[in-house]
Amino acid sequence: MSTRGRKKGANGERSRELLLDIAADEFAQKGYYKTKISTIVQRAGVTQPTFYLYFKNKESIFQELVDMFHESLFDLVRNSRLESQVNLNNVSDMIKAKLVAIFQFFANHANLTRIGLFVASDAEDMKEELSKQIAQNLIYEQKEGYFRNEIDMDIVAESLTGIIERLTATKLLNGLKEPKELANEVVHLLLYGMFMGNKASSVYE
Repeated sequence: MSTRGRKKGANGERSRELLLDIAADEFAQKGYYKTKISTIVQRAGVTQPTFYLYFKNKESIFQELVDMFHESLFDLVRNSRLESQVNLNNVSDMIKAKLVAIFQFFANHANLTRIGLFVASDAEDMKEELSKQIAQNLIYEQKEGYFRNEIDMDIVAESLTGIIERLTATKLLNGLKEPKELANEVVHLLLYGMFMGNKASSVYE
């Protein structure tokens, strides 16, 4: 077996994962252009030739991190759609749980989130795609009778995408709010509104 082949065994996989973790931290804190491969390998305690065993260049490791974030987030969003015949009394709690999962993913992978939502050059395209996926979910749920028919779900999806983005940036990633707190606030706002004339029982626990 060649030296290259041996390096891509168990120890090699650990080195690769370490490089990804450190690169995520560097990109998240410094941005793409100020991040240097020399800093990544120095922090990882490996040589630059080792880096090039796994990644073609800085762009390739950055793109892999973006793809990791994109795939995980969209899996969560696709799986957040309410299925048919859900008891209406349970809809609020189910939506809340699915939002908690998304915010928790952001909290658990803060560097990936900063890269995917804010640093990547195609972040706006990703958020546009995210909004479209949320809209598909909402339109399906509307047809299932969970939401009023006159509501434009494209507008709701755009609003929800913006809410998630801003709350993640201003409340979650700086530790001011926990995922469950944010999910409670979002669900209470979107399902029950702010107007006192429409006052509903609190969904806070």
